[in-house]
Amino acid sequence: MNTSQHAHIATVVSVATQGAALAATGHEQLIRDSWFRCVHEHQLDPTRMQEAIILPHARLREHQDQMEAFLHIARHGLETLYSKVAGLGYVVLLTDAKGVTVDFLGDLVFEPSLRKAGLYLGADWSEQHAGTCGVGTCISTGQALTVHLNDHFDATHIPLTCTSAPVYDSRGQLSAVLDISQLSSAQPKSSQHLALQLVQMYAHDIENAAFLYRHRRDWILRLSSAPQFLDVQPEYLLALDVQGRVVGHNRRAQLGLRADPAQPLLGTRFERLFDLPFADLGRYVQTRPSDQRAVMHSGGRQLLFLSATPPPKLPNSQSQRDTAVPPALAALSAGDPPLERQIERVARLVNSPISLLITGETGSGKEYFAKAVHASSERRQQPFVAVNCAAIPEALIESELFGHLPGSFSGASSKGKRGLIPEADGGTLFLDEIGDMPLGLQARLLRVLSEREVLPVGATRAVPVNVRVIAATHAPLETWVRAGRFRDDLYYRLNGAHIMLPPLRERSDLSAMIDRLLPGRTLALEARQCLLQHRWPGNLRELRNVLDYACSMCQQGPIGLDDLPELLGSHEIRQAYPDTPNELAPSGDASLLQALRLSQWNVSAVARSLNVSRMTLYRRMKRAGIVAPHRQAG
Repeated sequence: MNTSQHAHIATVVSVATQGAALAATGHEQLIRDSWFRCVHEHQLDPTRMQEAIILPHARLREHQDQMEAFLHIARHGLETLYSKVAGLGYVVLLTDAKGVTVDFLGDLVFEPSLRKAGLYLGADWSEQHAGTCGVGTCISTGQALTVHLNDHFDATHIPLTCTSAPVYDSRGQLSAVLDISQLSSAQPKSSQHLALQLVQMYAHDIENAAFLYRHRRDWILRLSSAPQFLDVQPEYLLALDVQGRVVGHNRRAQLGLRADPAQPLLGTRFERLFDLPFADLGRYVQTRPSDQRAVMHSGGRQLLFLSATPPPKLPNSQSQRDTAVPPALAALSAGDPPLERQIERVARLVNSPISLLITGETGSGKEYFAKAVHASSERRQQPFVAVNCAAIPEALIESELFGHLPGSFSGASSKGKRGLIPEADGGTLFLDEIGDMPLGLQARLLRVLSEREVLPVGATRAVPVNVRVIAATHAPLETWVRAGRFRDDLYYRLNGAHIMLPPLRERSDLSAMIDRLLPGRTLALEARQCLLQHRWPGNLRELRNVLDYACSMCQQGPIGLDDLPELLGSHEIRQAYPDTPNELAPSGDASLLQALRLSQWNVSAVARSLNVSRMTLYRRMKRAGIVAPHRQAG
């Protein structure tokens, strides 16, 4: 414990024992009240320095699951806020109403320091556990505030500066806290004034976005004291049911529009709030200029401008269709519960603008999944453009993605090239093996995602694009971010929602998937048992190849054991080479060739199944004269 920590503890003890009114400390009343509360209500010991509480992954997932829809809505606001403050050393945190960090944006290069300080996913920043802090004291008071350096209760936290704002739901209840924090600051508390304004602004935007989503089937009223900002940035939002009763409101409306300050806004009839019959509300739909849509708040207290959006006219079955999983997505599972939970999550995001990141082993169906999302969305009539970032030569990847003007570089087409990203305009861009994209190009891709425009090679004017981005990889991107191999800002932009596809060997619906891929055909019992016992290192891709082979071998009747390929992966390959765990036996050249063909020449998958390195496998292929088709000359 250093000198400053000793002095801080003495100050906290003085306030806690002599009363929160002690002003000589130089701390504002709100902070002194919190210190007093920490000792006398939360029973915290100011002399005990406690490290950050980080919840285990399973418990964090429980907190995230309880507010999953809200997290997807809030993510765009978090990304936009982070883009404005990341260069200043801030991280962005979103916590639930209990103070648990459920989303986080920060530079993972500093992950050890961030995790130790609690500026990380799963950190518990409730006041009763962490003491006076930005999030916890915001929850306790309902106020936006900055807790700067030695404003914190726990002496462990005094290097930090944390600025937080509450986010309320449409019933006036606290639903989340938005926070930006720094590991350290050499500036006075007044330096965080702009940070406080930014956090409040984005908390308000997230609050309004969540409101509009929740009440998309109700009357939505936007109100502002300035007609010029009515349709751009309304001050108040109200949701009415078909009888004209308030069923939702934003925080500002709760504070500024109540007919009776002692009564809640929820349940109040429209006529009690405004000098206008509810039946006349249709006149305020956006058909007239905003300055001609004035309405008086009841009692003549305030002249406001009103824009009304009526509820959509939906068929009776519409609500059922909204929650149903689209057929293209439903077809991806034959009853595996973990996969179906992932599919149900994505079904709610098919028309969302947020990017998706799909991870899973090679052959687990990442591109099939991306195509199903596209086919389930309103973009389905537009292009689906798949880009294998690992297959394009590094020298050409920039022109392939962004396009180029005629003669813009040596070897460029005289007619120019549009580029794969512009080709996807209006539709979906699928970036497979995104982890193999060169670092220099990642910065340009990030600009495309942020600015929604592409600058072709050799051009001076950018071309606007509107694409939904779905990225996929089998690589551990978080690890690569920490190692500096992948940009953290691009990772966060791509990881709007993370979909993790299980390997085929872990799926409980394998037998049903086999039947689904064999329409009109049957399997003999011993053949089915062989398929069910196989480890499937090539996953769905390998399964399809094996079944196609079996169907070709068996023209009629049930498919038997003899109709299956001789080698089906690790178990059978190791049987072929029982005495050579680290090297391949020369007598198995034909079997090796068959294994490579079954895996579609995926050397990594075959090497894993043999428990040997890729270089060992390449050496054996060279000795046997085996050359992959894509490497064969002309």
